[in-house]
Amino acid sequence: ICNFVLFLVKLSVGLIINSVAVISDAFNNLSDSASCIITLFGYKISSKPADKDHPFGHGRMEYLTSLIISAIIVFVGLELFKGSLQKLLNPEEVKFSIAALVSLIISIGIKLWLSLFNTTLGKKINSVVMLATAKDSRNDVIATCAVLLAAILEYFTRLPLDGYMGLGVAMFILYSGVMLAKDTISPLLGEQVSPELRKRIVTLVESNPYVLGYHDLMVHDYGPGQRFASLHVEMDMREDPLYCHELIDDMERECLRNHNVHLVIHYDPVVMDDGETSHLRQEGCRILTGFGPRLSIHDFRMVPGTGHTNLIFDIALPNDLRSREKDISKALDQGLAALGQGTYYTVITFDPEAFN
Repeated sequence: ICNFVLFLVKLSVGLIINSVAVISDAFNNLSDSASCIITLFGYKISSKPADKDHPFGHGRMEYLTSLIISAIIVFVGLELFKGSLQKLLNPEEVKFSIAALVSLIISIGIKLWLSLFNTTLGKKINSVVMLATAKDSRNDVIATCAVLLAAILEYFTRLPLDGYMGLGVAMFILYSGVMLAKDTISPLLGEQVSPELRKRIVTLVESNPYVLGYHDLMVHDYGPGQRFASLHVEMDMREDPLYCHELIDDMERECLRNHNVHLVIHYDPVVMDDGETSHLRQEGCRILTGFGPRLSIHDFRMVPGTGHTNLIFDIALPNDLRSREKDISKALDQGLAALGQGTYYTVITFDPEAFN
């Protein structure tokens, strides 16, 4: 309602004083009003519970809503850019008035309040759309201040600033739309888990004294409040597996209760009392240091055979070393085989560093 009222006021003022910058700002408010309506429908759909066809819920509709809003903002920006360009090619005098000044100042106050209101609400309910709306309102405050400044300067200097400011506002709107689209597309594509959430999950797991290590943490986002994660934890194979299973169940429940994440933990038993296995793992880690300090080994195990022994393990590999997988495998093959006179063969799986 606020945005639609501002649109009517600014459009009237812009037509009266013949200002393309004010008219551009008016249509920016109209796009905000349309965005709010789309957001309402988006919230209605995203709040629907999980069903047979969508077992993970409908939370991603909020991201799709943001994407639609960003498309509207970009369209409005392009139209205003064309209008401002025409004003530059065919300049007309701006008829500035006290009414225009007052309306723009009131508009700045209302949009500033909307920005603070949406920021508070967005943080309270953890809503991407509300925070994006708050950012858009803040951008509107900046844009309207620029329009007001241009109108005052043109009134006193008689310089044709209105068309230039209209272009500036249009480009500002385009930038906002593109950045909103970027922020929305990223979680839809499957972005990395936030460092804060990752730290909370890892802290929960590491606080258990029976956990020796962890790897392969993957978090899937199906919309705000709908996150599913999987993780491998290493425990001493000598511990009672039933008790380890009970500990894992407790960690999964605690993660859902405290962090609203549906966590599934895979149990990896680790051989702790075999000297040969421990020695070979340490040698493997030593060889990896030649490629940098960020590489690490997990799921290391020995599978003896009649003619040779397979050493099966995973390596957490940084993205910038993806091209060196063959070099790393060759160095490990040669280094570990030399320890057993050619009887050790490596079976290596490279995992992304992002999950480890």
